[in-house]
Amino acid sequence: MTTESKQDTRRGVVPLLGALLAGAVAVGVLAAIAALTGGSSEVAGALVGGLVTLAVFALGVGLVSLVARVLPSASLLVALLTYTLQLLVLALVVAALERSGTAGDGISRGWFAAGVIAVTVLWLAGQVLAAVRQRIPAYEAAVPGEAPGGER
Repeated sequence: MTTESKQDTRRGVVPLLGALLAGAVAVGVLAAIAALTGGSSEVAGALVGGLVTLAVFALGVGLVSLVARVLPSASLLVALLTYTLQLLVLALVVAALERSGTAGDGISRGWFAAGVIAVTVLWLAGQVLAAVRQRIPAYEAAVPGEAPGGER
């Protein structure tokens, strides 16, 4: 007698939504603080830094979740490559902003960095909190009275 355990496929979305919500809150709070303490350049820096980081992280987690569902054996490799790609994309965005002359004139560098850091910290906290609340069992408990190998 065997029973198949069926996993809920929506579980991969929960950490993404928790982290996305935490990152969005970080962007909103940071933009409000920038508006109170500075001008449009500061608000633009906080919004661009936070939203770019939020988009890069969301796409990365979405990609890893998709690969984990389709090909679970490749998920670790894809996760490591995605992390590297995320760092590269963020570095390319910063370089593009510097080359275009937008950084410093239209976008405050300090608030851009604050947006990146705030979203990163709250994204990680939100993802950890959502993953801990999922309660995914590490192993399946044996049914009382059943032999360990399924034999009687």
